[in-house]
Parts: sequence; C-alpha cells; structure tokens
Amino acid sequence: MIAGDERARLVAGALESISQGSKSFRFASQLFDLPTRERSWLLYSWCRACDDITDGQTLGHDAARVADPAARIAFLHEKTAAAFAGEETGLLPFEALRVVAADCAIPQAIAADHLAGFERDAAGWRPTTTDDLLSYCYQVAGAVGVMMAHVMGVPASDEDTLHRAADLGIAFQLANIARDIVEDARVGRVYLPSDWLEAEGLAGADLADPKHRRALARLAHRLSDMADDYRRSARIGAASLPFRSRWAVLSASGIYGEIATRAAALGPNAWDGRISTSKAEKAALVMEAFWEALWPVKPVPRNVLWTRPSRP
Repeated sequence: MIAGDERARLVAGALESISQGSKSFRFASQLFDLPTRERSWLLYSWCRACDDITDGQTLGHDAARVADPAARIAFLHEKTAAAFAGEETGLLPFEALRVVAADCAIPQAIAADHLAGFERDAAGWRPTTTDDLLSYCYQVAGAVGVMMAHVMGVPASDEDTLHRAADLGIAFQLANIARDIVEDARVGRVYLPSDWLEAEGLAGADLADPKHRRALARLAHRLSDMADDYRRSARIGAASLPFRSRWAVLSASGIYGEIATRAAALGPNAWDGRISTSKAEKAALVMEAFWEALWPVKPVPRNVLWTRPSRP
C-alpha cells in the first residue's frame, strides 16, 4: 500500500506529464470525477514513459532513432512486470502503474498487449495489410482504451464495452497516423500498409518527399474514414459509462476526431504544419460532447470492425 503523501507525489508527477505530453487528453480528463481523473493521469504517465523510452523522445516530441531498441524494450518489460507484482521500482511512471493497476484490477495481459506495439516499433516493423495496421493501432492505443475502461469501472465481464473502448483507441491512433505520415517517415517509420502504398504507386518511396503529397492526401482520407467508423462504435460503448466518464470520453473522441477530419480536409497541405486544436476549439468540442452525452444512442453490432484478441 502506498501512503497518502507518496500517492499525492505520484499524482502530481503524472499531472505534469499529461500537461506537457497531451493537452488534448489533459483537457478531456478534467471532466472525470476526481478519483477517475487522478487514476487516468497515473495510467497516462506509464503509457507516456513507454512511448518516450522506445522512441528516444521527450513527452512525445523529437523522436529519434535509438541505438539500443531491444534493451529499451527489455527494460519496459522488467519494470512493468515489477509494477504488476507490487514491487517498488523507484521510477515515477512505473510506480504510477503499480498504484492504478492495483486500484482498478487492470489485467497484466492488456499492458503486455500495449508493450507488444512498442516491440514492433523497436524492430522496425511495417504493416502489410489493413488488419496489420489495425492490430498495431490496438496495441499502441486500443489497449490503453481497454485499461481506461477498467479505470472507469467497466467490469471484465462486459466484453462489448471493452471492445468498444479498444475501438476508441484505434480511432485515436488512426488519426495520429494520418497527422504524422510525413513526420514518421523522416525517422524511418511507416504505418501505412504496404498494399495501400502499392495501390498508390508508392511502394519503396520516400513518403517525406513533397512530390507524394497528393497520394498521401488520399491515404489520409482513408484513415480518417476508418477512424470515424471506430469512433461511432466507441460512442455506443460510452453510453454505458457514468455521465461524467461518458462526457470525458466523448470529448476526447471529438477532439481527436477533429485531427483526423482536418488531416483529410487539408489534402496535400496537411503536413505543412502540425495539426492541433486551440483551447477555444477544444472548449467548443467539449460542449458539443456534453449534449451528445445526454442524447440516447441506439445499440448496433460492431461485427464489421476488426476485433481485439479475446481477453478481459
């Protein structure tokens, strides 16, 4: 059991991490009740650290090729396993995970799914098919959605809601990929499936080369359309959450959905600068989500969508 003062220190450190690493998630997290809000920050702290350690970056910025990718992944596995075992790690992000995993009974298998995505990155993996892309999106973001569902009190028996929580993470990652196609290509990362690239005549091409922007715009539009499908599924899952959690989830969905929508709308100019939303725009999307959270939704099956592996 972690004492109150130590827990407060971890929460403060996690708040600093999310405030610098993701203004969008920080904005939406304010809508949670206090215990859920703090737990969401603790989980974010671990997720952020995993991403930064893998990519040699700081709070999501300035990614660079690293010389020791396998050692970094081994470190993540070691410290994550220790956190789930309730052992002290001496490192704030892993101590944060130790607290939130115990508080919310987060399954270690879901955290392992998340780390599997970073293993792919460390190995220089690239997707071949749409299913490859979606499985990666699940690992690096959909698994976080499942862990967040546990933070919000969704029981392990509610498989449909957990699947739809994964869908929201997948939608977020598709938006990220659309926004960052050129930036990723500059550090040797390509997340567009090779069969998509072949269809556009881009097999083996340098995607950072401006001459490919029109083709990339078509692919970004495809990613945006896919993200919309997964966001719609997630909205149905959100309907089963308490109001404040539902409002927070729908706000995050709207803010991230705007990124994918803008990437598609900007066409070849989508990569002239980093796409972002202002505080005023975020506030407007939060108010839109408030009314959306009040409106009932009609349940629909998600059997046409890619589905995560069967786990709690």
